[in-house]
Amino acid sequence: MTQQRVLVLTHSVEVPAGDFLGLGIPTTGVTSTPLLLAALDDGVVLVVIAPDVPLAEALDVASGQRVARPDLGVVLMRTKPDAGLLKTAMRAGVREVVGADDDAGLLEACQRSLELTAQLSVASAPAASPAPLVPAVPVAGQVVTVFAAKGGCGKTTVATNLAVSVAEAGRSVCLIDLDLAFGDVAIALQLDPKRTLSDAVAMAGHVDETGIRSLITPYRPHLDALLAPVEPGAAEAIPASLVGELLAVLRTMYDVVVVDTPPAFTDHVLAAFDASDRFVLVASLDVPALKNLKLTLEMLDLLNFDPARREIVLNRSDSKVGLTLGEVQDALGAKVSVQIPSSRAVPSAINRGVPIVLDAPGHAVSAAIRSLAARIAPKPASSTSHGKGRRLLRRRVTA
Repeated sequence: MTQQRVLVLTHSVEVPAGDFLGLGIPTTGVTSTPLLLAALDDGVVLVVIAPDVPLAEALDVASGQRVARPDLGVVLMRTKPDAGLLKTAMRAGVREVVGADDDAGLLEACQRSLELTAQLSVASAPAASPAPLVPAVPVAGQVVTVFAAKGGCGKTTVATNLAVSVAEAGRSVCLIDLDLAFGDVAIALQLDPKRTLSDAVAMAGHVDETGIRSLITPYRPHLDALLAPVEPGAAEAIPASLVGELLAVLRTMYDVVVVDTPPAFTDHVLAAFDASDRFVLVASLDVPALKNLKLTLEMLDLLNFDPARREIVLNRSDSKVGLTLGEVQDALGAKVSVQIPSSRAVPSAINRGVPIVLDAPGHAVSAAIRSLAARIAPKPASSTSHGKGRRLLRRRVTA
């Protein structure tokens, strides 16, 4: 087994040999990006970038490794970190930004990154060699983020109905409301949560299944919800880094994690994007919504997210507004995956707090949502265990 190591990139500071950060892991200093890249191997689990490294160089390092080594943590030290820098750094793949003089903060950031790397490594570990029959083991589920850069497109309606449809197809699902200030999932499903995402703040840095179970609000068999705060101002206390921690553990507990988001590229949304396997991008048939969807696609391209992982959903697609499907796809430079027709049945179901896929299973809107669910999570060929909310597989040798 390769020994774990930490690398510190610095241009002018002498890094002492050994575990000088107090992480219990050997730490080595490198004085240039080429030397850093040459030293990166499977044993390196964390890179700390010192404040003397130019920001552009630091971001190049992070963005270059977010695809090549998504499990590698990058912690950036800066003399004067601010919100704008944090957003830029997160988009490049930096996990944490800490002040140059904040020794305690650096240690905590490094520890959180190492814990997340360990969780991601477990989630993405390759299967063992086939055996005649092995005991059932947890398998990592997928994270699906539903996003629309413009409000009023029906994003929450798509997210809630998608979660219900996937659960109805036999998968264990957790629906997260990441619209921390104005989340509507609780209202849409008529849920009265005892605990919400704001209660997860105390778990930051040590999120585990037991803690998450205490936050969950059950909705239906195979479908739970993790809901947005209900107290005004509570969203401000939730760090973006907590989103990645929660999703890393949730994907080991459920087959599918559906994330409903606010209509903005917040730090929390970017953290969800980084943890996502699939993206459901929602727009309605109007020019402002399509313009914002185009910008979203360009943003995902800049962040190096694979286009094959995106599902474009055109809501209220039969609206008579003078735009054809062909014109929409030409403008976007991408294919529309699913078209959801307009119907008065949708707001009627919303007002009753019942997803339309349950309220009117035979409706055309319900059929469209189920087709999206089939694209996201095809119905399992064999039975799935939901006793503890985990997907369990048994492998047999093929002839």
